[in-house]
Amino acid sequence: MDRRTRLRLGALVILAVGLASALGIYLAAADDAGSAALYETRISKPYVHQLERFGGKAAVMFDQLNRWFAGLWEGRQLGITVAWITVFIAGGLFLAARGSQDNP
Repeated sequence: MDRRTRLRLGALVILAVGLASALGIYLAAADDAGSAALYETRISKPYVHQLERFGGKAAVMFDQLNRWFAGLWEGRQLGITVAWITVFIAGGLFLAARGSQDNP
């Protein structure tokens, strides 16, 4: 088997396993209402006001970014994140296979 074929086969395997795993995670995960309530209390107006008072607008923006990034790794959102990572990795391998030239 040449290099191009191996890369394409690897990309297909990664795509199949990754998307199947992402679907399994998405279907098995439950949206936890308890964490949503905790999230709402933490980002109340007094919390944001105190955070801005002590750290400025940059601290508020960093807190929002941090909460968004942490949310990517919980519940059903984790399944979606795994699916996107799988698509990017498989796409990279397909592009590598396309640019690959085998020397006889």
